[in-house]
Amino acid sequence: MTTLRKRGHCGGFSLIEVMVALIIISIGLLGIAKIQALAYASTGTASMRSLAALETASLASAMRANRNYWSQTPVALTVTFKTGAITATTDGTLNGGGSCQLGAGGFAGACTAGALAAYDLQSWIAAVNNLLPNSTGTLTCSEVGGLPPIGCTIQLSWSERTIALQGAIATGAAAPVNAAVSLPTYTLYVEP
Repeated sequence: MTTLRKRGHCGGFSLIEVMVALIIISIGLLGIAKIQALAYASTGTASMRSLAALETASLASAMRANRNYWSQTPVALTVTFKTGAITATTDGTLNGGGSCQLGAGGFAGACTAGALAAYDLQSWIAAVNNLLPNSTGTLTCSEVGGLPPIGCTIQLSWSERTIALQGAIATGAAAPVNAAVSLPTYTLYVEP
């Protein structure tokens, strides 16, 4: 009889062992889901920052292409923009849309260096506004040390959602990842 008891006792897994294994597996799967959510959010943030860098470089290229205006700007040129429009400038030439817009047969009229700069700047501001939410920025040009060449600083800010993981780690809470709004800034220096 003792041999039958031993044989029946060695049969399989108990219900408690199965429940513990399922709990461990589910905790691991929740951790993987959280890591995937963080990776997805980080990809979105990196995408916005890459777009900011590309757009800022495109304005720098337009400035280099129009050296007749940008290398001889009025001393201490400052342009401020917010959500798709110029809010302040020290050179009134940049406020107008310029006569450099394309018509049916090409350009609508004679395109001066100032008009081309205004057209390029306003087209760039509109493109930045379409790509980056709540975009703001400044463009500042001045002579370096009071002597040529002209040096310009392009500074661009926008709103982005970031992951606030530090609070959850510090408190040891298993709460979901919180999102916060930050205003990152990208700055580029260019000599047109």
